[in-house]
Formats: sequence, C-alpha cells, structure tokens
Amino acid sequence: MSQPDSATAPAGFSAVHDGKVLRVTITKPKRKNAIDYDTMVALGDTFLAAAEDRSVRVIVLTGEGGDFCTGADLSASAAEAQRGITSDMVMDAANRLVKAIVDAPIPVIARVKGAAAGVGVGIALAADLVYAAEDSYLLLAFINIGLMPDGGAAAMVAAAAGRPLAAEMALLGERLSAPAAKAAGLFTAVVPEDELDAKVEAAAAKIAAGPRRALELTKKALNAATLSALDTALAAEKAGQSELLQSPDFFEGATAMLTKRKPVFAD
Repeated sequence: MSQPDSATAPAGFSAVHDGKVLRVTITKPKRKNAIDYDTMVALGDTFLAAAEDRSVRVIVLTGEGGDFCTGADLSASAAEAQRGITSDMVMDAANRLVKAIVDAPIPVIARVKGAAAGVGVGIALAADLVYAAEDSYLLLAFINIGLMPDGGAAAMVAAAAGRPLAAEMALLGERLSAPAAKAAGLFTAVVPEDELDAKVEAAAAKIAAGPRRALELTKKALNAATLSALDTALAAEKAGQSELLQSPDFFEGATAMLTKRKPVFAD
C-alpha cells in the first residue's frame, strides 16, 4: 500500500513508500522542476534516510509533468541570499544530494522525461539505471550563464562517455538528445514516452524482489570501478562554482536568461 510522506510536500517534492519501492518525485512543474536550496537539502535528507530503511529495496526518482529537472532555480537566489544562504552552502547541498544518490546502498532508477539540465544532469546520472523518453535530453548549459558544470555532471559524463563528449557538452552548452545519450552510454534505455512507465516499473519490480545485500555490494563495486574521481570532481566544482557565482559574468548571464535576452559577457 502506498504511503505518502506529507512532510516533504512543502519542500517541492514527494516521497511515497510503495511496498519496497520508494518513489521520489520533484513537484515543481511550473518551474520545470528547477530546485532551490531547501529542496536540495530535503532531497538529500530523503535519500540518506532511505539508505537506513531496510524496508526500501529500490528508489525511483522522477519529475512531475513534462521535465525531469532543469537545474537550480535561479529565481530563488535573491530570497536565499537574504536568508544568509551562501554559494558554498548551495554547492554543499547539491554535492550532498548527488553523493547520497551515488552512495545509497540500494539501486536508484531515474525516470527521465523532457529536460535534465544543469544540476539535473548530475542528479539523473547519479542513478544506477536511467530510463528516458525518446524526446528527452541532457543539457549542461552552465557556460551560457557564466558558470561551470556542477553536481558531478562532467565527471559522470566523462566516466560513461569519455572526455570528448563531456567537453562538448560542458564547453558548448548544447542539448544532447536521448538517442545520442543512449549511444554514448549515458542512458540505460530510451523508449517511446508511452512505454516509459512500463519500462521503469518492470526494472523496479525486479530489483524490489532481489537480494538487498547482493544489490548493495554490486552497486558499490560498480561505483568503485567507474566513479573513483567523483569526490575530486565535486570538490573542484565547489571551488570553481563558488567563485563563478559571485562573478559579473554570472550576474549578466542570469539576468539575460531571466529576461530572455542574449548575454554580453565581459572581455
């Protein structure tokens, strides 16, 4: 029987226990599921709590509506600053969330529709299995607003697809389509949108019936083999992004994005 955790609702997501499956859904469709500081902290708390819950065997992570997650909600930045939330705090919250997904002792399935952009790329690729609709895409658009990739995205793209594609995504800031992401090894499978739920549910049901300790040790070994550089990347991202978030280029890029014009960066 599904049991919603109503305490998570004000933070912009829901967490519902459905037997051995924990269903985590970002619930900000009007913002294309862009997430603010409070949501990142609360999501991290949820994944850390699930890691200690022996009744949970698998987590399904998705976004409500047409998009998975379009990154940090820049419209919340001013209010966060007034509350004393610093750039370092935002980066720590993002890194903590990504690490909580990667380090969870149970498999995490990302169900991706529409955009996975910004830190949403890191969140999606931190999952163990990523199932995506045919019209979905990945987008590291940080460079377009004077920032650098964060959430471990560059490291995780490079780990799966290699440095050339990671550099192309990070330096050009252009969309990578779901079929291209699948061909590069970033997505587990890409299916028509009307088949996405069935694909996710079949994988979740199989894992939920599996041996928890074997799943945990398998995931741990795979991460050790493929994501050994993640901690170093997260530290470098925090240092670089914390600087860039205070820069005139970011102010110009963010203002241009919010006012729907082309940014003009300093020489």
